[in-house]
Amino acid sequence: MTRRVAVIGAGSSGLTCIKTCLDEGLEPVCFESSDDIGGLWRFKENPEPDRASIYHSVIINTSKEMMCFSDFPIPAEYPNYMHNSLIIQYFRMYAEHFQLTKHIRLKWDVETQNSEGKKQKHIFDAVMICIGHHCHPNMPLQDFPGIDSFKGVYFHSRDYKTPEQWRNKKAVVIGIGNSGGDIAVELSRFTKQVYLSTRRGAWILNRVGDNGWPRDLTFNRVFKFVRSILPTNTVCSLGERQLNQRFNHKLYNLQPKHRLFNQHPTVNDELPNRILSGTVQVKPNICRFQGSSVEFDDGSIVEDIDLVVFATGYSFSFPFLASHVLPVSGNKASLYKYVFPPELEKQTLAVIGLVQPLGAIMPIAEMQARWATRVFKGCAKCPPVAAMMKDVQCKQEAMASRYVSSPRHTIQVDFINYMDEIADQLGVRPSIPRLLLTDPRLAHSVMFGPTTPYQYRLRGPGKWAGARQAIMTQWDRVIRPMKTNACDLPEPGRSVAVPLALLAAALGVASWYYRNSLPAVLQEPSALLDRMKGLVPAWGA
Repeated sequence: MTRRVAVIGAGSSGLTCIKTCLDEGLEPVCFESSDDIGGLWRFKENPEPDRASIYHSVIINTSKEMMCFSDFPIPAEYPNYMHNSLIIQYFRMYAEHFQLTKHIRLKWDVETQNSEGKKQKHIFDAVMICIGHHCHPNMPLQDFPGIDSFKGVYFHSRDYKTPEQWRNKKAVVIGIGNSGGDIAVELSRFTKQVYLSTRRGAWILNRVGDNGWPRDLTFNRVFKFVRSILPTNTVCSLGERQLNQRFNHKLYNLQPKHRLFNQHPTVNDELPNRILSGTVQVKPNICRFQGSSVEFDDGSIVEDIDLVVFATGYSFSFPFLASHVLPVSGNKASLYKYVFPPELEKQTLAVIGLVQPLGAIMPIAEMQARWATRVFKGCAKCPPVAAMMKDVQCKQEAMASRYVSSPRHTIQVDFINYMDEIADQLGVRPSIPRLLLTDPRLAHSVMFGPTTPYQYRLRGPGKWAGARQAIMTQWDRVIRPMKTNACDLPEPGRSVAVPLALLAAALGVASWYYRNSLPAVLQEPSALLDRMKGLVPAWGA
């Protein structure tokens, strides 16, 4: 009998959960309280209660090759950093291609009651919760004395949609996360003045990296290795020096006391320019409100403020679950590898997408879903409760020691490290030594190229025949949307350095692999060459 799985939410995490259930022969039923798919990325002029909501101009901070699902590349003609409308289009294409929509029931809440009040009872073998962590706006009004006397308008960033109505007004934006930075920049094009208030400052990354490439494509396995062997302070110093070459954070009143990797960085390409042009002024934390005036901690006062936007983050909870099943306190939930409640008798409940990655969330949610469905089927096992609790505790302690104390820093993960960690549970982590022997060109792309999601479809459960081709053509899809004007430039000549380096690496791996029979090989080297001929393809393959 086919096992039934309830999927709660039809955003990006919910969609990939439906798909992975189908891949594993499970029967998914997805319940979505809204009238359409897309979750966070579906723009709505009027936000719905207890649901994430974005502003009209939102562009994603991760490039398309890093954010796509691992067996469904984003079309080559799409821009590298996509507007929210294109992200929704991609989700619709994904749902249509894999025939997911017929498994979704819209306008149902978590109690399986539709908009007409009709209730149904369902029995499921497992549940996947995919509601994200942008559910409940965090409005710490108690930290802002006098806010009740403020004569202007104030609201959370989830209620901000467009800037035009604030033309020639004066605005304060509280918070310098991604939303706070974006909203401050956008408002500054219309308002008389924007004041960006921050308690700690922030390190500002930009989407455009060296030589104009998307920045997140530079974070590869070599970068991960170098970062793992160097002292943290050294890595932070190198990164901070590079960021300060773009603009001096201290000069711009943005440099925080914490180091680069002690806080989730802010991604914003335009903020330095708006500060330089004076349309955005960086201010410290707010001391108090009084009428239409705002006083900051440095004693400065600004008058006639019309708007205050609280870009102060979100909190998450699971009100549809019994409190003992998945307790949440201080924006923390005890989950084994951020997926499974460790103290349940059986691992039949999985939380998907409840992470804040330094990277894209979509491939991570997909990887979690692939693992969870294998656990549901009994093809993968979780360790004993004590081992899971120890893992939870270690992660919480590591996070507390690395990040500044903040509700935001409770579910942080590094993209490559976490993807590899979950891939190990599945047996789909790419094997570099094996690739060096069997496919050196692919090994080079996996090692030195961007760690795109396709790498996790090369082997193991869910292996995709198109994974190698997707990896070898990923740079073509990066370049394609920028080729809108023909330029007659000479093509660079092909270097022999890379093939020679790969050959040396392959020989080194082969020597280690056959180390026990090395004396015999040295006496008869043709035996090793015969073996390698069968393993290493021609360079032009």
